[in-house]
Amino acid sequence: MTPPLYLIDRVPSGELAELTGPEAHHAATVRRTRVGEQLLLGDGRGGLAGCEVVEVGKELLSLRILTRRQVPVPRPRVTLAQALAKGDRAELAVEMATEAGVDEVLPWRAARCVARWDDGPRGAKALGRWRSTVLAAAKQSRRAWIPEVGEPVGTRDLAGRCADAGVALVLHEAADTPLADLSEELRDSEEVLLVVGPEGGISEEELLTLRESGARTVRLGPDVLRTSTAAAVALGALGVLTGRWRIGDML
Repeated sequence: MTPPLYLIDRVPSGELAELTGPEAHHAATVRRTRVGEQLLLGDGRGGLAGCEVVEVGKELLSLRILTRRQVPVPRPRVTLAQALAKGDRAELAVEMATEAGVDEVLPWRAARCVARWDDGPRGAKALGRWRSTVLAAAKQSRRAWIPEVGEPVGTRDLAGRCADAGVALVLHEAADTPLADLSEELRDSEEVLLVVGPEGGISEEELLTLRESGARTVRLGPDVLRTSTAAAVALGALGVLTGRWRIGDML
């Protein structure tokens, strides 16, 4: 089994290290880590260290560094603009997208979103849940790079991001172009912006705005996916089509 990942501010440079605070408490109390077991320390910015546990306390683990490496940034970088969804579907969407390799998440206030985030405490709380979900999913999937979760954007701001991206793609059930047809262009791009609409669909006005900014509509296959699963499926396809999932690049 792959050793569990614990996040720290900086990967230690010496032979010995200590894990303290909430991460140490989780390792010792929740996971019941024992002397001799192995774990990973990560800084969330590509740095990883494989460690062996030499001593366990309630709030501290003493570790011996066995390996140390810097995982390169995935290319192309994939940013997901995920429309807000009702209930736990949005959190499921960002959780699955994180496990599938997304590099940045933008909460999108699309016109037909049932969920509404205001600019006050309720919106901040909802954004905090997304960020906590992404962090937990990144640790669960042993990711060396922790995805960013940006501030919510409206369609005009999203259009600006589309104009700046190397490739901007809007998943849409009525699109004529399969995602697989763009494999060569995707491999050559430095950044892919992937737009996933709400359960009620993307409005024609929004589609026009995004297209005018350079975005193209694509579809994954013959079936219609929910907003909670579309991003993860698309990221899996991008992982294969662009080579982001080449095992050699991950080691």
